[in-house]
Amino acid sequence: MKYPRTAVAALAGVLVIGAAGCGLTSGSPLVDNVEPGTVGRGEPLKGAKLTVASKEFTEQLVLGAIMGIAFKAAGADVLDRTGIQGSIGAREAVKSGTADAMYEYTGTGWITYLGHTKPIVDPHEQWVAVRDADRRNGITWGTPGPLNNTYALALNRKNEKKYRTKTLSDVAALSKKNPGAVTLCVEGEFAAREDGLNGLKRAYGMNIPNSRITKMAGGIVYTQTAKGACVFGEVFTTDGRIKALHLAVMKDDKHFFPNYNVAPVFHTKALEEHPQMERVLAPITKKLTNAVARELNAKVDVDGEDPHDVARNWLEEEGFVKKGGG
Repeated sequence: MKYPRTAVAALAGVLVIGAAGCGLTSGSPLVDNVEPGTVGRGEPLKGAKLTVASKEFTEQLVLGAIMGIAFKAAGADVLDRTGIQGSIGAREAVKSGTADAMYEYTGTGWITYLGHTKPIVDPHEQWVAVRDADRRNGITWGTPGPLNNTYALALNRKNEKKYRTKTLSDVAALSKKNPGAVTLCVEGEFAAREDGLNGLKRAYGMNIPNSRITKMAGGIVYTQTAKGACVFGEVFTTDGRIKALHLAVMKDDKHFFPNYNVAPVFHTKALEEHPQMERVLAPITKKLTNAVARELNAKVDVDGEDPHDVARNWLEEEGFVKKGGG
């Protein structure tokens, strides 16, 4: 759907860079009239000229705006280059220094960029491994937040009440006890990935024949699961439609899926010049949970609000920044 974690997304990003440089050469100044709240006091970034990047899907657009507005409140002149197509394109912006910072995911760093196939179960250890390995690339990872945008299976409330499943182990047990009860709606990509359905079935010993699995576009998975057309659907844990469609997410009790904790990443030289960037973002990143992300994403994907407005309103509601005077 919107979450580019694969070689397909990587190729798309490379094509974008090679063909048009989309997102790397465009951008506009951030004009939000904001002042420091609980972050940015004393305007520690005053005089800094910073470029903020993001990928193109909803959550990244919101996160990119959060970062840019926070820097703006701290006194920086901010160039907005959010919405770069593909993970690789956004990554390259920070790596090359075309952008100074963006929010990234630890699992994406470890698997997509650094080429590992086996995720690290402990979220902190995963972040440490990515941080240490990426130093040679001129990229510095800031402290991660609790937001973990990873894969999950979900079902509607009626089926949750009927089957009483809470964990993926419960789903596996149900697939053995009552094979006809378990049907899956998934994206085609998820069905083919080793860190997707194939690995999931092996890790949990799920007995789900291909005849019980329907492949479809990611957005349709949510609506079909909500309707009960399939009992379980593949979702992303921070998607706003989980809340909007009243879906129940199954706990990954064996920690099969990689951790995709969000963290700010910086072009190392830019951070050395403006170390206050990380200090400005730290309390904001700490506040970013799955519940917060679902709410913010839903405002965009369900309610039709602008991602930038959603980001600024949240920062103001939390007291991180204030509306400017004048």
